[in-house]
Amino acid sequence: MSTVEFILRRKGREVVSTSPEATVLDAAREMNTHRIGSLVVVAAGAAATTGTSKGPGTVIGIVTERDILTRVVASERDPRRTRVRDVMTSPVTFCTPQTPVAELRDTMTTQRIRHVPVWCENRGLCGLVSIGDLNAVEAESMVQTIHALEEYIVRG
Repeated sequence: MSTVEFILRRKGREVVSTSPEATVLDAAREMNTHRIGSLVVVAAGAAATTGTSKGPGTVIGIVTERDILTRVVASERDPRRTRVRDVMTSPVTFCTPQTPVAELRDTMTTQRIRHVPVWCENRGLCGLVSIGDLNAVEAESMVQTIHALEEYIVRG
């Protein structure tokens, strides 16, 4: 099975981050702008309030659509006044580019998480993998397997 590096080569290494001091409303707008389901939360001074991560920073959490739904909306908190630091998930589960896809899927299933930042030893934060990314890679692999089996049967 392939590794996380295979996924990153296909989808890119862009990681959209936010500050723990950003409001939940700003974080939700950033997710909507980029059409993504999470933002990596980087320690103050390591990134702009919101924006694309350009290098190593101190990752202190992750804020996801689920965090906003369960910790803000369902709790009737004001997203204009609630800070990301108050609703983010921490600590963060990381993987590396060398992590096998099957291992990452197991981790995501066991921990019931949908987004895992990728940590490169020499560069720090270097990507993010979602459950959708895993599903896409595995679906493509299955299509290739089916095609190979059909070819085998037809030529067989």
